Amino acid sequence: MKVDVLTFGCRLNAYESEVIRLEAEKAGLSALEGGAVVVNTCAVTAEAVRQARQAIRKARRENPDARIIVTGCAAQTEPGTFGEMNEVDLVLGNEEKLSAHNYRTLPDFGVNQFEKVRVNDIMEVRETASHMVESIEGRARAFVQVQNGCDHRCTFCIIPYGRGNSRSVPMGAVVDQVRQLVESGYGEVVLTGVDLTSFGTDLPGGPRLGRLVRTVLREVPELRRLRLSSIDSIEADEDLMRALAEEERLMPHLHLSLQHGDDMILKRMKRRHLRADAIDFCERVRVLRPDAVFGADIIAGFPTETDAMFENSLKIVEECGLTHLHVFPFSPREGTPAARMPQVGRAAVKERAGRLRATGDMAYRRHLAGLAGTRQRVLIEGSGLGRTEGFALARFEGERPGGLGDIVEVRVTGHDGKRLIAVAIGQEAA
Repeated sequence: MKVDVLTFGCRLNAYESEVIRLEAEKAGLSALEGGAVVVNTCAVTAEAVRQARQAIRKARRENPDARIIVTGCAAQTEPGTFGEMNEVDLVLGNEEKLSAHNYRTLPDFGVNQFEKVRVNDIMEVRETASHMVESIEGRARAFVQVQNGCDHRCTFCIIPYGRGNSRSVPMGAVVDQVRQLVESGYGEVVLTGVDLTSFGTDLPGGPRLGRLVRTVLREVPELRRLRLSSIDSIEADEDLMRALAEEERLMPHLHLSLQHGDDMILKRMKRRHLRADAIDFCERVRVLRPDAVFGADIIAGFPTETDAMFENSLKIVEECGLTHLHVFPFSPREGTPAARMPQVGRAAVKERAGRLRATGDMAYRRHLAGLAGTRQRVLIEGSGLGRTEGFALARFEGERPGGLGDIVEVRVTGHDGKRLIAVAIGQEAA
């Protein structure tokens, strides 16, 4: 019987869920009579925690005899919340979830003194181990963890308390993992971490993300596409900028941890950049890489946000040329400084988030319209869909031109507001 893993949250969680599956099966959970369900939670918002609790209750209803194990960031920051749930058999912290022996602490394996909650102090963790994953189930692109944790303390964020301080995976281990995934057939690999651009500061010699990128591309020439997950633009090093200019296999889509467009709010968030820094970064990248495409995380309704401050967030969408927006209505997280600041009314938060999403949707549609008539290389993700190098979603007209994970050249004929409409080169005359 297979171990089911339910994943919430970020790309790093998606990668770690595959490690969880391997470690849980190594521990013998797949041999349990009722099977096992592992819920890998997210703690970024209160809503994420609520969704995890809801999923746990549903998993118990659908799997009455299974062992249900809860882990991830929400389990790390709120172990008691999940330990008190009758549906839950075991709670593991973010470090504990990556080792097979912790799954064998269930009573099924003859444990004498069973502890339902096994969550240690994540701040004591000093290293991030490299876990070799040969494939990512059900995905066309593979994720590789190169960094974990965060040394910054943004006033709205609980994640450092779920992930610990910043720590990096040695470059050699990253290269080995990428090579393994390419040998398993993946054409695209995504480097991911909690604070990706802080990679290497804790390693001997202090190599930065740009050096890692160039090393991976040099040492694994068979890798067709390398992509970065969310980055903090203020930490982008000059080697990374050169890689964007010179390395065609480094994808031109950058997702920025922007968070807001007003300087006063950025200061109250304890961010390390100002709006001018973000705008300058996007302009610099476009000079180096004219096909660059930018996404960003933006929070609507942060405490003390006035109408004028919010307007600055709306304006920065155009000023940075953002096309892929992730909008988060502010949600106070207990234990963070922002939760103690003067709050914006919930109705205003919801309304501002809606306006920000609408602005982002308009920018994305303009971006899609601008691609009409162009040729694009698309990674096939299945069900007649794929992603361009700039991360636009494309729908194929006619027969799908290849298999899951293949990269094919297409001509863009138009868009439907959400996706490009594309025809594979060679099928046009058919």
